[in-house]
Amino acid sequence: MGSSEMVGWGYSLSRLEGEIMKSIELLRAVSLLCLVCGVVRSEEITLESAPPVVVKTVPQAGQADVDPKLTEIKVTFSKRMLDGSWSWSTASKDSFPKVTGGPKYLPDKRTCVIRVQLEPGKTYAIWLNSRKFRNFKDADGHPAVPYLLVFRTKP
Repeated sequence: MGSSEMVGWGYSLSRLEGEIMKSIELLRAVSLLCLVCGVVRSEEITLESAPPVVVKTVPQAGQADVDPKLTEIKVTFSKRMLDGSWSWSTASKDSFPKVTGGPKYLPDKRTCVIRVQLEPGKTYAIWLNSRKFRNFKDADGHPAVPYLLVFRTKP
C-alpha cells in the first residue's frame, strides 16, 4: 500500500500522518503554555511548602553609605532555618568581605550573622545561596531562594 493509498475511514496515510504531527505540535504548544503560565503545578503553594526568602539584610541591599566599621552582616529569612547550614558565597573574589568569625543563627533561627572586616569605599557582593550552593535551608530542608546582597561602604 503506497503512502497516498486510502486506509480505514477514508484518510490517506500521508494525510493521517500530517494530522498526527499537527496534533503533536499543538499538544507541545499547550503543554509549554501551561507550564509557563503556572497552570500545571506539582503542589499548591502554602506558607509551609514555599521556599524561604530573604526579608531583611543589615546592611540593606543597595545601600551606598555603609559604615566601614560595621563588623557583622545579618540576613533574616521568612522562615525558621536549619541551624548549621548556610551558603555565604562569593560573587567574585574581590567583592567578598574578609570573614573574621564563622556564621551563626540568632535565637530566632531566622537571622544568620557573619562577622566581617570591611574596607572604606568598597563595593561588596555576597550571594546568600546561589545556583551552585544551596545550603541556606528552612527547618524542613527547603533551600532558600538565592539572593544577591550588594552594598558599598563610605570612603
